[in-house]
Amino acid sequence: MITALILLPLVAAVAAALLPPLRLGGWLLPLVAAAHFALALATPLSPAGTGEWLLLDPLGRLVLIVTSLLFLLCSIYAVAYLRFHEQQRDNRAMVPCLLFFLGTLTLATVAHHLGLLWVAVETTTLASAPLIYYNRNRLSIEATWKYLLLGSVGIALAMLGILCTAYAVLHVGQPVSLQFDQLLATVSNSSRPWLHTGFVFLLVGFGTKMGLAPLHSWKPDAYGEAPALVGALLAGGLTSVAFLGILRGVQLMAAAGDLALARQSLIIMGLLSLALAAVFVVKQPDVKRMLAYSSVEHMGILALGVGIGGLATFGAMLHLVNNSLTKGALFLSVGNIQRAYASKHLSEVRGALSRVPLSAGIFIAGFLAITGSPPFGPFISEFTILRGIFGEGHPWLGGVFLLLLAIVFIGMGGTVLMATQGEVPADTPPSEHRDSVMLAGPPLILLALVLVLGLYLPEPLRVGLEQAAALLEAKP
Repeated sequence: MITALILLPLVAAVAAALLPPLRLGGWLLPLVAAAHFALALATPLSPAGTGEWLLLDPLGRLVLIVTSLLFLLCSIYAVAYLRFHEQQRDNRAMVPCLLFFLGTLTLATVAHHLGLLWVAVETTTLASAPLIYYNRNRLSIEATWKYLLLGSVGIALAMLGILCTAYAVLHVGQPVSLQFDQLLATVSNSSRPWLHTGFVFLLVGFGTKMGLAPLHSWKPDAYGEAPALVGALLAGGLTSVAFLGILRGVQLMAAAGDLALARQSLIIMGLLSLALAAVFVVKQPDVKRMLAYSSVEHMGILALGVGIGGLATFGAMLHLVNNSLTKGALFLSVGNIQRAYASKHLSEVRGALSRVPLSAGIFIAGFLAITGSPPFGPFISEFTILRGIFGEGHPWLGGVFLLLLAIVFIGMGGTVLMATQGEVPADTPPSEHRDSVMLAGPPLILLALVLVLGLYLPEPLRVGLEQAAALLEAKP
């Protein structure tokens, strides 16, 4: 079933590239996405220690299911989105690239070999770059080149991390294999300086793809210029997969019984990301760039949670789910608002509640969710991380965490209120765009799921989160 999960979107991508544009329509996307999500739910966890290159463990399964669900709802949104764009050449490229992107994300979640994981994460860059360039203007090409260049630098650093990790085992005369189970079995007898160097390079390399500060500078441009559904997939899918690469490094450090450096590094980068987001999100005039800095913030929260360990690690796993779903709802609703005003700049977007009331309402609720307001899921996951911080004896860190969250809330709140409240400016051109089931339905479903996770945590999800978190803790 793992092979089918990978091949389904890749074969569909080839078919989409070969089909005539008029036959394609866009319906291939949700059909493939629905089948992929069903397969993701049905695929059982693989037995550990088999030596396979493709294997589904609790960490990979968590990221896989969340990414597949997000892609399914974005693909439904895409059907209506593509109808507004009559340039068949663009649409014909977008559908195969989206499917190829799903295939590479899937490969990264099931890759149980560091070399294969590296290839999968690098390929996500190639699959998503044309999607960022979709609008084909000067700003989009600048954003695409920045994304490619910084992503390539990051993935090169990750390769150095993999090589250093392999040499850490080789240096003490152990047999070397990049197959993950074999690495876990041998890393306890590795050279500590080389292992530490390898982890730092993995953190910086995959952290660049994830968008951790100070390696985040591609995010505001890429998220700002990409179509809304692409921004949702980047913020909810790509970042989760890149985070998985970092978590593999944490697993190795845990197996080596040497988590101190990993946790300290994650805490530092997490706090730096939170602080930078708090600075740049205030008075941000571009709504989508605001969401990009919000993404930097939440990548910092994930890193901080895993860095603290214990209960905070469980909170980070839950926050990975909440962040992906909430970011999807926000980007899709912002896409609807942007289309109604033909602008994403705050000076031209006013009174969205009167022009697209449903999308604007989702946007406001999504803002409350992503800033950790009850009763939404992110409140539960952030509160769990906060409990973990205080439980591990870091009260000053908990205070800084709360302060930075409050600054982000105030900064984002001003932008959201200005965009949604008041009257539509008199000089705003009329728009035929209105909320529809296909455009407003997917973000509404995502928001509803986030609300449910704030009120009730299903038992299968709780067990999956506990299993994923257990892989990141030190072994006795």
